[in-house]
Amino acid sequence: YRQFEPSSREDVLERNIIAALDSIPLETMRRFSIRSRRFIDAYRKGLNGEQAAWAIKKYRGHRVLPEHIMHDFNTSLTQNTSAS
Repeated sequence: YRQFEPSSREDVLERNIIAALDSIPLETMRRFSIRSRRFIDAYRKGLNGEQAAWAIKKYRGHRVLPEHIMHDFNTSLTQNTSAS
């Protein structure tokens, strides 16, 4: 939508938004939505950005992250630091 000429007319803005949304494949929108939902779930469970990215990668096939995710993250972290 930022590639279109700026306008203050509502009909032009609506047309630009529809054109911008039509240019994005539906599958891309779905994947973004699912990934965003997983990050939101991770943040609700108390994870920070790095922890959320790790959890989403580890539990990729799950709709939501398990309740014991913080324990799993801490276990993984201690195993990685002791292996170094």
